[in-house]
Amino acid sequence: MRWKGRRQSDNVEDRRGMSSGGKTILGGGVLGIIILLLNVFGGENGQMIAPILEQFNQGQSQPATEQRDLTAKELEEQAFVKTVLADNEQVWTKIFKENNLTYKEPNVVLFSGGVQTACGNASSDSGPFYCPADQKVYMDLTFFEELKTKFGAKGGDFATAYVIAHEIGHHVQTLLGTSAKMRQMQEGKSKAEANKLSVALELQADFYAGVWTHYNQEMNNILEDGDLDEALSAAHAVGDDAIQAKMQGHIVPESFTHGTSEQRKYWFMKGYKSGDINQGNTFEELN
Repeated sequence: MRWKGRRQSDNVEDRRGMSSGGKTILGGGVLGIIILLLNVFGGENGQMIAPILEQFNQGQSQPATEQRDLTAKELEEQAFVKTVLADNEQVWTKIFKENNLTYKEPNVVLFSGGVQTACGNASSDSGPFYCPADQKVYMDLTFFEELKTKFGAKGGDFATAYVIAHEIGHHVQTLLGTSAKMRQMQEGKSKAEANKLSVALELQADFYAGVWTHYNQEMNNILEDGDLDEALSAAHAVGDDAIQAKMQGHIVPESFTHGTSEQRKYWFMKGYKSGDINQGNTFEELN
């Protein structure tokens, strides 16, 4: 991905230099695996996992925070995230203006191990997530190495950009009222029906990531050979069917909350090819 030499956003909080004595807020093991299965990136995960995290953390003392300088690699990663976020700000400000709306910029928080959010405490096991309570995206960048080693994704800088754009897509849904409407629609529904609505929300965020890619390519000529393959590989790796097959050896479609690998790739590419935000009614098409 071509990203160097462009504007960088001021809306990135890099907390990776903050250490808690090697302890994370949430332990790994079985609980970490469960949270990963439920929340591997996408969704307003902070809101969904907050009750679990808060219950786990009751009575846990918080160790003193220590500060260190960021490494050269971390500073390079920070510059990349700042540039991708600036690209999202540019694209979504344009789209909102075209629709007589005002885009409110979110923040991205980079952390290591664990983080405190307005949606509760979380660890790296949660995967990248968006918290609607503070309108921030939270990411531990080590997730992308696990995406390659554990789930077989190709990796690459555009895979990271796709995930960031997906999470910003959830911010767009919050601003447009889609997320609140979805939660209202879930009330009184069976678990399977509620999950189906969650899938629609996630696939729409993938679609918005595709729309962002379309606009960003037109505005900044960002794509290099293999970039789209990186995004599609990441989308495939985090499909519910792919995760369940790898982690539990069988697939339970009614428990899907994010969509299959094919669905995630389809909606990303639909957004990329159309560049039309009005073609992303995943709720209607999944009925």
